[in-house]
Formats: sequence, structure tokens, C-alpha cells
Amino acid sequence: MRTVQMTLDDELVEAVDRVSRRLRTSRSAFTRTALREALSRFNLEQMERKHREGYERYSVTADEFSVWETEQAWDDEFLPLALPKSLSETL
Repeated sequence: MRTVQMTLDDELVEAVDRVSRRLRTSRSAFTRTALREALSRFNLEQMERKHREGYERYSVTADEFSVWETEQAWDDEFLPLALPKSLSETL
């Protein structure tokens, strides 16, 4: 592990300290977790952006999935016996 120096707003440091105390962890541990989560969220957003751009470049054709329509089978055992009231009201 490396020690790094960062400049943060006083209000942010105070908020981090408050939450860290509530979580019974250190400021550094809290910050490491927050940074890992931010990096994970960034990576997910980048993958979603790439997928979106790919679908925009090579959009789905109207008949692309029609070949599978004959393969669909819905047995009664896979259907719910009754729809939840909230769902049945919207149909």
C-alpha cells in the first residue's frame, strides 16, 4: 500500500469522518472502499457506453430473432398460477 496526499474540501472530510465513525472504520479504509466503488461504476458505465455505441452502429434488424419464434414453448408448469394483484391490475 502507498500513502498519498490529497486535497479535499473541509465539508467533505467532515462528512467522511462522520460516516467512518458510524461504520467504525478508518478514514483511509472508507476512502479506499469509495474509490473502488467509483472505479467499478466507471468501468460499468464504459462497458454500457461501448455496448450502446455498438448497437447504434449495428442495429438489430426486424427479422433478426424471428428464426427463434418457433422454438418458444410456454408450458403451464412455467406460468404462474395467478398474477400478483398489482400486476394483474395493470394488464
